[in-house]
Amino acid sequence: MGLTIGVVGATGAVGRKMQEVLAERKLPIDKLRLFASEKSAGTTLEFMGKEVTVELLTEEVMKDKFDYLLFSAGGGISEKYAPIAAEAGNIVIDNSSQWRMTEGIPLVVPEVNAHVLKGYRGIIANPNCSTIQMVVALAPLHRKYGIKRIVVSTYQAVSGSGHKAIDELEKQIADDSYPNKVYTRKIAKNCIPHIDVFNDNGFTKEELKMVYETQKILESNTIEVNATTVRIPVFFGHSESVYVEFNEKPELDEVYQLLQQAAGVVVMDNPKENQYPTPLDIQNTDDTYVGRIRKDLFNDKALSFWVVADNLRKGAATNAVQIIEAIENL
Repeated sequence: MGLTIGVVGATGAVGRKMQEVLAERKLPIDKLRLFASEKSAGTTLEFMGKEVTVELLTEEVMKDKFDYLLFSAGGGISEKYAPIAAEAGNIVIDNSSQWRMTEGIPLVVPEVNAHVLKGYRGIIANPNCSTIQMVVALAPLHRKYGIKRIVVSTYQAVSGSGHKAIDELEKQIADDSYPNKVYTRKIAKNCIPHIDVFNDNGFTKEELKMVYETQKILESNTIEVNATTVRIPVFFGHSESVYVEFNEKPELDEVYQLLQQAAGVVVMDNPKENQYPTPLDIQNTDDTYVGRIRKDLFNDKALSFWVVADNLRKGAATNAVQIIEAIENL
């Protein structure tokens, strides 16, 4: 018997990518149902050669029987509809930030902490895109050396803000006078050190997500994280410069070995040949790519490296689908 899967927010950038990944990874899907707002309900989307009609999202349809519901329609929609679906006995995998830090709700990156899914039913939170790729690279090192402190700067693609942001960058590239509507500044030919709203402490909401989500996923609230998140004029793929201090001294050869053996990690690091990952290199892939691995000049317990991943795939859609695969394989 195949799976019945629903996608909420099916016409958005991540919702469409979820359907693409579901098809590519060949899950045994018997029925796919797509849900969206009144604006998109009634339209059709193609899935594996068949046209699927987008249904109107209502409380009643969330009470139907699903094996899995993938949510990617924003925190307000998840807050209202995810509990209804979960109370009906469905497993909900939510891509918004609504439930990530809620006690008792798993925050999952399958390569890192799939064990928390065993025996669980209900709402499962998909982490923030920038957090996902960082912890995939950090987890094997944390298990070996123990992480003390992380300093990370992100370089995030506009697709993280959805279709309107992609359209805005395209139009500003073509027309220098096209105004900024999605962002606080023009994004073409620019970079903006401001993703999401500012907190009273001067950090943005996106930066604080990286702090607390990292601690929850790696199961250590003593890890210190200092994040600066930046939007750059790239369409797809987030990049990160990561500095990490460990409790134990890492050996560089062993670090390479640990990363090369880690699930979901691809090491692309040959400085003499200018080999390192960039967003264009890794677009439409599902792994996390690591390069420019080097020991700190002044602290022998610290490393720096460069991490790149496709934010719509591993940073959102693929991670959600991998959660389904992890549950099915437990």
